[in-house]
Amino acid sequence: MSLSTEHPPAAPALRPRPTWWRRPWVTPLVVVAVAFVAFSLPPYLSLDPAQSRVPAPDYFPPHFAILSLHVLFGSIAMITCCLQIWPWFRARHPRAHRRIGRMYVFAGCLPSGVLGLIVSVTTPYFGPVTAASGVVLALLWVGCTLAGWRMARQGRFADHRRWMVRSFALTMSIITNRLWGVVFVIALSPQLETTFHGDERLLASTVAGLSAWLGWVLPLVFAEWWLERGDAARRRRRAA
Repeated sequence: MSLSTEHPPAAPALRPRPTWWRRPWVTPLVVVAVAFVAFSLPPYLSLDPAQSRVPAPDYFPPHFAILSLHVLFGSIAMITCCLQIWPWFRARHPRAHRRIGRMYVFAGCLPSGVLGLIVSVTTPYFGPVTAASGVVLALLWVGCTLAGWRMARQGRFADHRRWMVRSFALTMSIITNRLWGVVFVIALSPQLETTFHGDERLLASTVAGLSAWLGWVLPLVFAEWWLERGDAARRRRRAA
């Protein structure tokens, strides 16, 4: 009986996990999120309604308190999600990822989303276009976050990741909202006396409406493109 000289096929090499410094977007994201929270949160911790950056209606006295809690819980969501989307942190510290994930959902997105819904329907200053954007954003934010949490509870981690990417895009959309606001103020202010007939409130509501919708629609569209791009790449690798 002869011995075969053929060698068994070699096992495919495992792709090494990238080290923490191979993700160059993590540090800028954390810096931007912390800077935004440091700028946005202090006026609402002062308990002084005069420092609110959103005009409060006279017919709804709890407006400032609800807005303050919305900003506080939203700040928790922004800070915690920076760690949640960091691949190195998820791989090295899965238990911390789960605990911070619960904080992101139940002490961040859900209470902030529900309170944001109330703020949107009780803030008439910026007009119905901005209010409609706030309502849709709040519902999508809560819905995507709950879907992601439910997928994790069911062990469907691929679906969990997809829904949480959408939730992350909506969480951070407040930053792009403010950036669009600056862009539209610069672009439309020269038209104050012509297009807006000298009405500063009309200009403010137009800027608010445009930045409110673009602020979350574009990040959500980008998140969907990024997810589909990753799925297409995985399909090509499986086919190969």
